[in-house]
Amino acid sequence: MAESASGLQRNRIHRALSRPNLLMGADRELVLLTGLAAVILIFVVLTVYSVVFGVAVWIVVVGLLRIMAKADPLMRQVYARHISYQHYYKATSSPWRRY
Repeated sequence: MAESASGLQRNRIHRALSRPNLLMGADRELVLLTGLAAVILIFVVLTVYSVVFGVAVWIVVVGLLRIMAKADPLMRQVYARHISYQHYYKATSSPWRRY
């Protein structure tokens, strides 16, 4: 721990502690969940068409998840928090609104 010129103490934060948890460039949980859904689809139907469809859907969804993670790696958590607060904070509320 180094002392700076102003006398304040500085602590280093390891990069792995502050980075988002990504897998293949997308949110880890969503990638694993879509992979599981694709595997379930493939093994439940058990046809060549289901294999092609499951792999194609998984590739497209992972591509969309990568775009989402590139915009904001924590977008899933922000959206989940937004949904949980939605009934508290109405979009039409204002300080001058009459009840």
